[in-house]
Amino acid sequence: MSTTWTVIIEHGPTSWGAYVPALPGLGVAGETRAEVEQLIREALAFHLEGLAEDGLPIPDPASIEVEAIAV
Repeated sequence: MSTTWTVIIEHGPTSWGAYVPALPGLGVAGETRAEVEQLIREALAFHLEGLAEDGLPIPDPASIEVEAIAV
């Protein structure tokens, strides 16, 4: 069973980055969006495995909501 996590992907002047707001400290950077998408998937799986192995609680991915707000 898979779980859906909110991932923020950002494009900077020279690179791409991604992070998971529900998992502070989990972030990646790469040269392309495709690279960052792959890296964040791998990092997320690795991070969740580590939490489980250490007996730590896994945060609720639904604790983060995303909404675009026009100003």
